[in-house]
Amino acid sequence: MSKILVVDDEVKAYELIKRFLETRGYNVITSTSGEDAIEKVKNEKPDVILLDIRMPGMEGTEVLKRVREFDKDVGIIMVTAVKEEETGKEALKLGADEYITKPIDFDYLETSILVDITMRKN
Repeated sequence: MSKILVVDDEVKAYELIKRFLETRGYNVITSTSGEDAIEKVKNEKPDVILLDIRMPGMEGTEVLKRVREFDKDVGIIMVTAVKEEETGKEALKLGADEYITKPIDFDYLETSILVDITMRKN
């Protein structure tokens, strides 16, 4: 079973994503801050991280940079509001594998996760 870390400071947002992914058979762990997310990546070794870009304190792009310093293999999918698409594109340049926009298209999310996991296993 693949492990996914969902990082979002909005509890309602990550709970919705968590419930969806758990119904699909994923082991889901959550985090509400950048600092905590980095520790969970180190300790939990997720296969994929769903990382919100806009968070108080450490933003998602900074978390992305720090995670890539010690883990080049974990899949990272950035989550951004539609109005922040340029930031999502910038995240790709920083090492993210994909970005998706809110409101989340759950079919697209699931496909992105499956593609990421499959690529990492090969």
